[in-house]
Amino acid sequence: MRSGVTGIGVEARAQGARARALAVLRVRSRALAVALLPAAAAVILLAGGSSGHFVGHGWDLARWVTSVLAVLVLLAAGVIALVVARARPAVTPTVAIAESAAPDLYRLVRDLADRLDVPAPSAIALTPDCDSWLEDRTHPAHGPPAPRARDEMAGPGHHPHGRTTTAPVLVIGSPFLWWMRVGELRAVLAPVVAGTGPSAHPDIAAARRFVRGLDAAVAASADRGRGPGARLLGAGIGRVARLLLRSCQAHAAEMERGVAAAAADRAQTVDYGLRIVAQEQVGLAYAGWDRLLTRVALPAWRMGRWPSRLDVGVVAALTELSRRDRLAEGFTSRLGERPACDLLEEPGVVDEATSLLAARLFHGGPAETGPDWSPVTWQEYPDEVVDRRWRTDAARLHRVLDALGVRRTTPAANGPTLERVLDHLTGPGPARDGRPALAASRTPFDDADEDDEFPRNPRSLALATRLGAEVAREEAEGTASAAGERPAGQETGAALWDDRALPLFPLQPPRTDRELLADHVTAMVCCAAMDTVGATPGLDWLDGPTLLVDGERVSDLTPRVLSLVEDGDAVPLRTWLVDVGIRPEKPVRLG
Repeated sequence: MRSGVTGIGVEARAQGARARALAVLRVRSRALAVALLPAAAAVILLAGGSSGHFVGHGWDLARWVTSVLAVLVLLAAGVIALVVARARPAVTPTVAIAESAAPDLYRLVRDLADRLDVPAPSAIALTPDCDSWLEDRTHPAHGPPAPRARDEMAGPGHHPHGRTTTAPVLVIGSPFLWWMRVGELRAVLAPVVAGTGPSAHPDIAAARRFVRGLDAAVAASADRGRGPGARLLGAGIGRVARLLLRSCQAHAAEMERGVAAAAADRAQTVDYGLRIVAQEQVGLAYAGWDRLLTRVALPAWRMGRWPSRLDVGVVAALTELSRRDRLAEGFTSRLGERPACDLLEEPGVVDEATSLLAARLFHGGPAETGPDWSPVTWQEYPDEVVDRRWRTDAARLHRVLDALGVRRTTPAANGPTLERVLDHLTGPGPARDGRPALAASRTPFDDADEDDEFPRNPRSLALATRLGAEVAREEAEGTASAAGERPAGQETGAALWDDRALPLFPLQPPRTDRELLADHVTAMVCCAAMDTVGATPGLDWLDGPTLLVDGERVSDLTPRVLSLVEDGDAVPLRTWLVDVGIRPEKPVRLG
């Protein structure tokens, strides 16, 4: 009974999606009719003149005007149609997985397609994100055409007349492969693979091609790197493309909703109970992946290093989350089952490729390794990333103090010390660069802005501003250097997405000056701890770089640093230094 109800629901939703597709195609037909209207009028006038009708100077003038207008409109329509047809729709940057590299994964997907009675995807690719979808890459610029798929959406009485379409590519989120078990992955992919049925219908495929072409034409018309004439022509084409896109936007959205609903209904018969459990794993994977990227990967990327095993790291992060969070209890028992990454022949190679792509998408790093952009393993992370980051930040902090004219704590000091930072941030009066302290005439509104944007400590304000400028200068130099060294066509499909727009999905907004100052002071404290009491850098899978004192993670340092930075109150931090045995007057080694 359930199967019968599901079948009726699939057919009804499929017919609704097809009706919306026809509505999109009618927009295209109307646009063609409008373009042909002047030509039809010209033909009528010319035929009337040759048959002795419409005689006179007025009709002759009308024939000339209409004929010229018809030619111009046909030329414009032809140019617009050519641009829409040849415009290359952007594709999502992914890591292609050949069948020879993952025969078991391809077999799982094909078996799933057979169970759903839909065409199998033409290929499989991975994305460094917690999502999965189908992507049409049938444009000639996207590579050789994929195998043709039979019509799977035809309802009773429908005759496709031999029309076929190309099956889309299945894009799978790489964290799913490493965290999910094989059965869970199959359950999560079921509604996605079911979408190949609607994609095979000629009307839906044609409607999608038309919408993608319009979208690509709008994007192409916005290119400013051309001459005035080309920009003027592009503006005209873009205006028409936007008008057509707005006309079919609502129908296209309803079509896609119908397609998704039909695919979800069709997938109800496959692993329904397991899908509920698998969806919980999707949410958990997303939380762990986001935390790993922002807390662990981002500090490494900023240092010019990219972790080469991000997907392995997400398993470690989620396992640690399961250990800490009672809500996640029981999830670790799944780890005894076969992980989905076993479906790959060489999981390490694939993990490295997706990790590099993640660095490009979320941070904007180069596509290839180099002197200032190299991979780092998790075993090397504490020494190669955490230690280097702290010492580099500490060195930058002292360079800025030198630029501000801040003297060392004692004339005999033969190196940079934490005491110098503490004394400067807690000293009374104006900052050493000549900036006055906060004026007594500040209004409450000024105070509120100050709290939101900058530390209340005037010395912190001056130091944070100079640090922000220094970091911005270094990042600008690094970006310019990377852009100058990047070769053209460095990867397959590189021309299909704009490297100038990197990062495409930035993880976090730029750090504020206050955050930069707090990070640099924390780095100086950690350097002092490592050089005076033998503390070591460490990696916490959920919180990122961490300081280990006697093997124990230090978790109460941040509020003490903020008290110093924001209020000029060094008592909490100095108390902690005494408790741990750190001597702030001792010189430290900088990077």
